[in-house]
Amino acid sequence: MVVTGVIAEYNPFHNGHLHQLAHAKDATGADYMIVVMSGDYTQRGEPALMSKYDRARMALESGADLVIELPVAFATGSAEYFAKGAVSILKHLGVVDHIAFGSECGDIEALTALADILLHETPQYQSLLRSYLKSGLSYPQARMNALETLYPEFPNLNEILSSPNNILGIEYIKALRLFDSAIRPYTEVRVGSSYHAKRLSESYSSALSIRQSIENDCTLLMIQNQVPPQVFRILQRKSGRTYPISPDDYSAMLQYKLITERRHGYSQFYDVSEEFGDRVSNLLDTYTGFQDFSFALKTKDMTYTRVCRSLLHILLNIRQSDVNAFCEAGYAQYIRILGFREDAAPLLGEIASRASIPVITQPADYLKQEDSLLRRQLEQDIDATCLYQSVVANKFHTEYENELTRRMMKI
Repeated sequence: MVVTGVIAEYNPFHNGHLHQLAHAKDATGADYMIVVMSGDYTQRGEPALMSKYDRARMALESGADLVIELPVAFATGSAEYFAKGAVSILKHLGVVDHIAFGSECGDIEALTALADILLHETPQYQSLLRSYLKSGLSYPQARMNALETLYPEFPNLNEILSSPNNILGIEYIKALRLFDSAIRPYTEVRVGSSYHAKRLSESYSSALSIRQSIENDCTLLMIQNQVPPQVFRILQRKSGRTYPISPDDYSAMLQYKLITERRHGYSQFYDVSEEFGDRVSNLLDTYTGFQDFSFALKTKDMTYTRVCRSLLHILLNIRQSDVNAFCEAGYAQYIRILGFREDAAPLLGEIASRASIPVITQPADYLKQEDSLLRRQLEQDIDATCLYQSVVANKFHTEYENELTRRMMKI
C-alpha cells in the first residue's frame, strides 16, 4: 500500500487542486490520497468561505480518499506552525509514504537546500536577522536580506522566497526533518494563476479570485469553468444557504471580545505581542468592522494577514500558553477524521493499527476525559466550529448544526 499526503485549505476546491491530486497520485504511485485540511478558519486569519464539511465533501468527490482536520491553532498559524501541525498528523498516521505539494519553482532540491539552511540557523544568520528586524523590516524581508547576504551564490533566492507556495514547501521539508520522518517530499510546478491573483483566468484561477467573485455577488456561472463539475454542484446547492461567510460576519463578536479583554491586555493570546496589543487597545474606539480594523492595525513590519491571524486568535480564545504546550508535546494531539470514501476501508484499517495518537470519529467521547492537552486542543476546535456554525445559522436563518452530534462523512 502506497499512501500520499496533501496539505490544503480548499477554500474553495478548484481545478488547480484537482490537477494536483491527480498528478501527485500518478507521480508517487499512490493507492490512496490523504488530505490534511484546515477546518473552518484559514491561514489568512479569516473564516473559510464554506464550512469544513462542505469543503471535505468537495475533496472526497474529487480524488481524496480521506480528509483529516488540521487543528485550528495550527490552521491559523504562520507558515511554520501550519506546516508543523499538518506534517505531525501525517507522521502520526503511520501509513504515509509521500507528501505532495505544489510550488512556484517545482525544484525539490532547491527547496530542500533552503530548508536545511533555515533549520540549522548559524549564529551569523541569527545576528543578521535580528539587525534587519530591528531596522523595521518585516520578518519575511529580514529573512530574505539575511540569506542573500550570507548565500549570494544561491540561485533565484529572492524569487523562491517571495512565492507563498515555495515558502510552505520549505516549511513542510523543515518539519519532516525536525520530526525525523521517513516521509518523502514531492513537488511539481503549481499550475494556473498565482496565489495572490485577484482576477479569474480561463480555467486555472486562484482560490482568492474565485472567493472574491462569489463574495461580490457575481453569478456562479462566472466560475463554472474554474471548478470541477461535482464541486460546482455543491456550490450551487449550498449557495445562499450555508455560504459565503466573510470576516465581517464576525465583526460584532470580535468587537465584543476585544472590549471585554481590553482591561486584561491581549498578550496572553497566540502571536499577540504587547506592542500589538497596545495598538489594538489604542485604536479600539475607532472600530467599525473586522476587515477595516485589520487594515487600520497593519504596519510596515506587520502584514494584514498576520494582523487578521492575531485578531482571530483573540476571538477564538487561542492562548499562547496552550500553543506552546501543544508544540512541546509534538503538535497535533489527535487525528480528527472529517470524512472518507467507502472504498478506502483498507486504509482506515491500517491507520487504526499503526497511528501513534488517538484517531477521533466521535469527539464527544474525548471531552469526558480529565483535563489534558488532547482535550484542550479538541475543545478549541469544537468551540471554533460551533462559532462558525452559529454565524452560518444567523446569517442564512438556517438550523444550527451541533458539532458534537455531527457524524463522520462517508461517501
